[in-house]
Order: sequence, then C-alpha cells, then structure tokens
Amino acid sequence: MTGNATIDTLSGDDSFELYVARPANEPKAAIVVIQEIFGVNAGIRRKCDKLAEEGYLAVAPDLFWKLERGIELDPDVKPEFDRALKLMEKFDEDQGIRDIEAAIRWAHQETGGKKVGAVGYCLGGKLAYMTAARTDSDATVGYYAVGVPDMLDEKEAIANPLMLHIPTDDDFNDAEAQKAMHDGLDSHPKVTLHDYDGLNHGFATEFGDRRAEDAADLADKRTAEFFQKHLS
Repeated sequence: MTGNATIDTLSGDDSFELYVARPANEPKAAIVVIQEIFGVNAGIRRKCDKLAEEGYLAVAPDLFWKLERGIELDPDVKPEFDRALKLMEKFDEDQGIRDIEAAIRWAHQETGGKKVGAVGYCLGGKLAYMTAARTDSDATVGYYAVGVPDMLDEKEAIANPLMLHIPTDDDFNDAEAQKAMHDGLDSHPKVTLHDYDGLNHGFATEFGDRRAEDAADLADKRTAEFFQKHLS
C-alpha cells in the first residue's frame, strides 16, 4: 500500500510530506529513501515500493519542500536536469539532514520501535554519509555520493554500519575524490566501500538512460544483504 503522510519538522514549526510504501504484512524494519536532485520522482517512489515488497516500511521525504513542494524532475530531459542542478545549489544540506532525522523518528514510531535505516542516491548519497555521521540511523547506504572528501572529518561520528557504492567513471566524482574516499574510509570499522569499474553516476536509477542493469542489480543485491544483516 502506498500513499503520502505529512510530518512535523524537528522544530515543530512547519511540516512536509513523505511518500510512504507499506509492506503487505507487519514491517520487519523501516528504511528512509533519500532523493536525488530530481525530487521524489517516479524512480525514488519505485525504490520505496521495491523495499516494501521486501518487507520494509519505506518512506521518501520531500527534502526540497523549502524551495518548492512536490518537485518531480526527469534526469533524461535536459531542461529538467538543468533545473535540478540549480535546485541543488540552493538546497540547505543541514536542513535536509534535520528533515531526514524527522523521517527516521516518524518511521521508528510508526513501526513500534523497530530499527530504521536509510539509503540515498546522488545528492542523497552524500546525505546518506551525513546521515550516518549525524543521526541514529541503524544502517545506511549511499549510491554515488559526491562531496564526501570534504566531510571526512565527520567519519569519527559514524557509529553504525555505512556502505557506499562508488562508480569509477563518475562525472561528478573524479579519481582524486574517489582515492580520498578510500584513503579516508577504508580503515573505518563501520564503513564498506564498493567500486564499480567503468560505471558512471546514476547507474542504479530505476528508470531512464543512466541505468546499467547488471551493476545496478549487483549493488542492489549488496544493499539488500546489508540491510538484512543490520536491520533484522
């Protein structure tokens, strides 16, 4: 069952929406799905739906709500892609983490206190790293995170498992940045990095031109096993 829910911000002075996908039976845990720069679009909703099929309560918060509520963009349409880049420039990442924390708390309560993890893509990949460092997410996964080398000083705050999927030919994350991620995180006892040779940013999208089927299936299999291990 799918639908929307409205939840309060952490400060309680405003509210925003979540896309919610519920499993057929009692959820075994919950997962917050963190959007790309394209908003909570069809691809992100499909990520939630697939997690619900696996038995999780899956929720995707509308993180762009302070800029404009209900944004849905198609990365394969250039004017929409360009608009997404402009939105990202205006986006307050610290506010985004607070909204993710609000979603985690809501999901924790909604499941009667079960574990809550998070998974993010693109912008959401970076926010997943920040979520692992700044919230009590029980297990977190980031796909093609950008900007992590600038935040390696936060790694000591990562107390629960984090997995990052890194395509080696990422147009937004060059070889130097990837090396910095490995140098900074490979020795961290809670962090696992997976490289995907020859793959570009967005390879695990559900729809559109960016998807690389075999690599997406491998990454998603690793993510499923990770969540099964850490959210059970």
